[in-house]
Amino acid sequence: MSKPNPAPERIILGIDPGTTIMGYGVIRCRGKNDVELVEMGALHLSKYKDHALKLKKIFDRVTGLIESHAPDDLAVEAPFFGQNVQSMLKLGRAQGVALAAALAHEIPVAEYAPRRVKQAVTGSGAASKEQVAGMVQRTLSIPQGDMPKDLDATDGLAVALCHHFQLATPRMQRGGGGWKAFLAENPDRVRS
Repeated sequence: MSKPNPAPERIILGIDPGTTIMGYGVIRCRGKNDVELVEMGALHLSKYKDHALKLKKIFDRVTGLIESHAPDDLAVEAPFFGQNVQSMLKLGRAQGVALAAALAHEIPVAEYAPRRVKQAVTGSGAASKEQVAGMVQRTLSIPQGDMPKDLDATDGLAVALCHHFQLATPRMQRGGGGWKAFLAENPDRVRS
C-alpha cells in the first residue's frame, strides 16, 4: 500500500490596507487543517504626511514581503463603503498599490469584503476586531505573549485565513464545477 501524497504547501499573504496602518500576515498551509503563522506585522504610516510617499512605503513593504516569502497568493481586504469619500479614495489607492506589487510579481490576487473576512474567521460578519484577533490567535496557536498590539496585524492574518478557507472549500460549494469536478479533484474522498 502506497503512502498518500502530502498536501501541497501554499503560502498566502494577507493585507489589511490602510494609509495610517497597513496590517499584514503570512501563513503557510498544507491541506485544509494544517495552517501555521509565518509572519505578521503592521506598517505605521502616520509619520508620513505626503500621501504619495505613504503609497510608496506600502508598495515597498508588500514587495519586500513577496520577495521574502514567495507567496502563492495575495489576499486583500476590500475598502468598505463609508461616509467619507476622501478616506475611501485613499484606502482604495492603498489597496491598489498592494495589488500592483503582487501583480508585478505575477502573484494571483483575491479581494474579500470586510464582512466576508469576519464571517470566514469568526462565523459572524459583525464580529469586532478583538473577536477576529481572538479567533486568529486560536486558529494559528499564537501564544498570548506573541500577539501584536496592533489589531491591524491580526486583520491581515484574517484576510489570509479567509482566502485559505475559500480555497479549501470544494468548488461545487463555491458555485461551480459540480459533483463530477469535485470527485475528479478529490479521488481520496471517494469510497468504493
